[in-house]
Amino acid sequence: MKSLTEPRTPPAAGLPEPWIDWGKAIASQLIVWHHLAHYGPLAPRVAAVWPDLMGWLDGRALYAVQAFLVMGGYLAARSLWPRPGAPRVAAADWPARAARRWRRLMPTYLAALLLAVLCAALARQWMDDPDTPGAPTAGQLLAHLLLLQDLLEQPALSAGLWYVAIDLQLYALLAALALLVGRAPARWRRASALALVVGGGAASVLVFNRQPGGDELAPYFFGSYALGVLAAWGRAAGTAAGRRAAGALLLGLAGAGLALAWRDRLALAALCAMLLLWQPGRTRLALAGQPWLRSVVAQLAAISYAVFLLHYPISLLVTALLIDALPAGPVPAAALLELTWLLSLATGWALTQALQAPGLWQRLRRLTARWRHGTR
Repeated sequence: MKSLTEPRTPPAAGLPEPWIDWGKAIASQLIVWHHLAHYGPLAPRVAAVWPDLMGWLDGRALYAVQAFLVMGGYLAARSLWPRPGAPRVAAADWPARAARRWRRLMPTYLAALLLAVLCAALARQWMDDPDTPGAPTAGQLLAHLLLLQDLLEQPALSAGLWYVAIDLQLYALLAALALLVGRAPARWRRASALALVVGGGAASVLVFNRQPGGDELAPYFFGSYALGVLAAWGRAAGTAAGRRAAGALLLGLAGAGLALAWRDRLALAALCAMLLLWQPGRTRLALAGQPWLRSVVAQLAAISYAVFLLHYPISLLVTALLIDALPAGPVPAAALLELTWLLSLATGWALTQALQAPGLWQRLRRLTARWRHGTR
């Protein structure tokens, strides 16, 4: 696989990658609508008239998680491990890398967790629905704060929180593999990298991903993540031969898993990885001649993480507030679901803007320092 690991031309660093923006924008909306179709008292009303649509959203739309897993591996590889023989993680750097990822994920996660607890408390007062989370216990809150809720078998306080724990696990796992390869002799690094990533991906798709209840840990999802890593390596090779080599590896990895046990989600992950590897229609998707549409896609991508985590508590609140005044029938219920979706987008945008505000963390640190000083 020399063509995969030794590019003759530099990687396309710095160039826009519209497939990433489109992938985040579309996948996040599908996840939102999956949850709107799966939870709460409104979905059955709409499903009575549009059963096929609601059935698809309730079932197949969940597969959009695979796009996030593949894109996660792709983006993590570009940061941690841009080429098989060139890992960027040293022994002293691994904790800092993991901590940096934790700091990036947690502000939005904590805001979503707080909103979920508050909205669920209000929803329990205003409506009776079995999907509404109960009042959290201290242990349940602590487990969520530590991202251990699934491992400790604590009931989820909101939809989507599990993914944050898995994302952090996958990132830390890839960083650990990069660290191992970095310690190998230089002449063995490329082969070691391919063996670890492909071997780990194979263990995932052949064993771990087929275990019921295995979705509490990273190995269950590492196959899809590894497909994204291979796509990033092939993209960085800078040659058609390098991309063909990466394509052969990722198709072989996915094909082995599908031959053993067909899974639509794995097939979709392989398709997403191939799209990121070859990026067909890249120029057209960049929408150079349609700046307004490009801005919409970019905004949806930028707020995708916040929307992913915030839409469920928003759904609880909107439904609890308005369901008693809602006329009977599927059309009003569908309109309320659309209102929930729009409010989720607005809330996700507002939180993203707030967390990205210049000097926010410096002001928070100053306030924390004053509070600590005042308590002494």
